[in-house]
Amino acid sequence: MTRVYLELGPKKVFACSLDWPGWCRIGKDEEAALDRLADYVPRYRMIAERAGLAFAPGEPQVVARVPGTSTTDFGVPYEVPDLDLEPLPGAEAERSVALLRAAWELFDEVAAGSPEELRKGPRGGGRDRTKIIDHVTDAERAFARKAGVRHKPYRSAEDRDAMRAELAEVLSRPWEPPPATGWPPRYALRRIAWHVIDHLWEIEDRR
Repeated sequence: MTRVYLELGPKKVFACSLDWPGWCRIGKDEEAALDRLADYVPRYRMIAERAGLAFAPGEPQVVARVPGTSTTDFGVPYEVPDLDLEPLPGAEAERSVALLRAAWELFDEVAAGSPEELRKGPRGGGRDRTKIIDHVTDAERAFARKAGVRHKPYRSAEDRDAMRAELAEVLSRPWEPPPATGWPPRYALRRIAWHVIDHLWEIEDRR
């Protein structure tokens, strides 16, 4: 079975895997969110394989439901489930960081190989490539602060890579409650990976 929790917003629902950081999808209700999560198995498999992990998930098992907000409806898995307050063994932390590193690598590769102007949405919306890259890296620096890693605004790709390296090192450590940072490591890993992966797939779909 694949452990999943559901974040229930007023109008939308997120289905998020507890064991595969970043494998989260949204739908109009619980069934639609779970179906959409399953639809993305082949795409997430590319990330898992890049991390050196076999990805053959079983049927989803909903182990928790958490109330969401309008932020959920906006398209962000925002709430921290109680399950994220469980201890995080070192081996599990390292495995999750391997998936995060794979997401970073694929995002950087796809972004570098995509045109600057991306296909617009049905109403003409959507950022172009450079703005998506800037959004991901700027948000990542803010997310890192939630995990206790602080860096000044980047002046170069090397600055960004240094922040990522420090963040990966911090999140690779075993952890036990109570939380000493804004986000517990389990949630930080899932939220940061989701944001990178969500925009990776956006670029792939719009290029």
